[in-house]
Amino acid sequence: MEKTIHNVAYQELIAWLKSCREKKGLSMRELAILLDVSHSWVAKVEQLERRLDILEYVRLCKCLRVDPEKGIKRIKSAVKKK
Repeated sequence: MEKTIHNVAYQELIAWLKSCREKKGLSMRELAILLDVSHSWVAKVEQLERRLDILEYVRLCKCLRVDPEKGIKRIKSAVKKK
């Protein structure tokens, strides 16, 4: 089984989160402040160098004010394509 960080569905999820951040007009540093993490943490997630766990994902969605279920639906859709 491939590592999830290399999975197309996971990569689409991260691209969606990055897009949400950019649409909100937040820099990585500003998001890091909201999350109370280092800006390098955000960068590593967005550059697929670090994998999010489910709790981090929900917390990130909360900071971005997006519904976590939307991201889950994207994953489910991407998995169906395989």
